Amino acid sequence: MAQRPAAQQPYWPDEAALDDVERELAGLPALTSEDEVVDLMRGMELVARGSALLIQGGDCAERFHEAVPELVRQKVDNLQGLAAIMRAGSRSPTVAVSRIAGQYGKPRSSPFEAEDSGRQMPSYCGDAVNDPEFEPVARTPQPRRLLTAYECSRLVLDELRRSWSGRPILERVYTSHELLLLPYERPLVREGTRGAYSGSAHFGWIGERTRQPDGAHVALAQAVHNPVGVKLGPTVSPEDAVALSRTLNPERVPGRLTFIVRFGAKDVDRLLPLVVDAVARHGAPVVWLCDPMHGNGVRLSGHKTRLIEPMRSEITSFTRVLQERGQWPAGLHLEMTPDPVTECVSERDEEPRFTDYRSTCDPRLNPEQSAEMVSHFLALL
Repeated sequence: MAQRPAAQQPYWPDEAALDDVERELAGLPALTSEDEVVDLMRGMELVARGSALLIQGGDCAERFHEAVPELVRQKVDNLQGLAAIMRAGSRSPTVAVSRIAGQYGKPRSSPFEAEDSGRQMPSYCGDAVNDPEFEPVARTPQPRRLLTAYECSRLVLDELRRSWSGRPILERVYTSHELLLLPYERPLVREGTRGAYSGSAHFGWIGERTRQPDGAHVALAQAVHNPVGVKLGPTVSPEDAVALSRTLNPERVPGRLTFIVRFGAKDVDRLLPLVVDAVARHGAPVVWLCDPMHGNGVRLSGHKTRLIEPMRSEITSFTRVLQERGQWPAGLHLEMTPDPVTECVSERDEEPRFTDYRSTCDPRLNPEQSAEMVSHFLALL
């Protein structure tokens, strides 16, 4: 894994300190257990066979200060509520996977960002790397923040496991995050009875910016037997998708690989049919999941936002394209929060008002909006 090119890695000014942190992480207990990974895989197999749905959701970027029991419970309850809506509306089991206990790193389109004054600073890359405060010391990547990310993830997982008490395996909320920061992910790969597995999360995904077939992130996902996902944006070709499916699911295990589609409302009808057809004919089995968030971003009144109508439209097109090709539209991947924020808005609003905008990165759906997206998806099945 170490020899392959790695995209979207921060510039760590102190390489020796980074090496020390990697050694410390390698000596710490795994955050997730192999048995938990296997439990999730059983649910993912049902999803892959069209016998269950999948809801994946949570914060765009977790914050260290939110790793406290009350806030974790609110996030878990929010996702469990959406899963319950899916179960009731579809009369099918629903697997719930949260963007939680590790979503402390963020890929960025540029390594720098500027204030209105023109002053530039390294981009905020998540709490595991630096701080969002627009100030040189805060924005300098600090390796020991990776250890804080581990500790916060452990605290969050402790609370998450408490929510499992008395619940069947299929009704538990499992953890996921983007497999982005390799100095964090590699030391937490552990050897289990079934081979190597990622001890940082139950489910990890590779982003649109890091899915190069010869890259280090794909190599990391190849090396573990967790269920994994890949974000597919409008730059993916049918051939790319086929190659990724074969590389990441060579044994054709149902539920092992999820393609998280994020084409955007304007491109999904044009691009998705070609990709689905190619994978069905020439690739390995995949779970198809719709991310209506990331391809539909705009800037209004100085705020990054996402409009409700294009997100609904992408869900509609995604579901129709899969159904027309005899494939299972498995569910949704949402960036959302239990807080009553106004970060995503409707184009029908005369003048969108961002009266409660809290995200440090991308806009999220509030509970009412998340439930509406789920209900819209269910009405299409």
